[in-house]
Amino acid sequence: METKKWGKAILYGLITIFVIALVTSLIFASLLKFTSLTESSITWLLLGLSILALFIGGFVAGGNGKEKGWLVGGVTALLYSLIIFLFKFLGYGQIFTMEETLYHGGFLIVAMIGGVFGVNMTSSRESK
Repeated sequence: METKKWGKAILYGLITIFVIALVTSLIFASLLKFTSLTESSITWLLLGLSILALFIGGFVAGGNGKEKGWLVGGVTALLYSLIIFLFKFLGYGQIFTMEETLYHGGFLIVAMIGGVFGVNMTSSRESK
């Protein structure tokens, strides 16, 4: 029973991450197409938004899992990284560069922290 609850929580976290990524991608693709912005000028902004998306995804997963937020958030981030890796490897025949590996390591930590916050926010609401 516990595995089913965690699986559902992780799925909600992944869906949250990909929805945020999709919306962000659409917004910035439009900005890049219709303004004079360049991709190099918004690199750090996109990285920050990616970190925020993983934090929110971990938060949602931890909140739905209701316990062991670091584990639920971490598994959410690992599955996210695996999906991205598979798209890159199967679609383009490339593997992660060292820089991308470091980014995904940071995503793992951020999602774990988000999961911890999600569990604690859910626990504090239920105790009131």
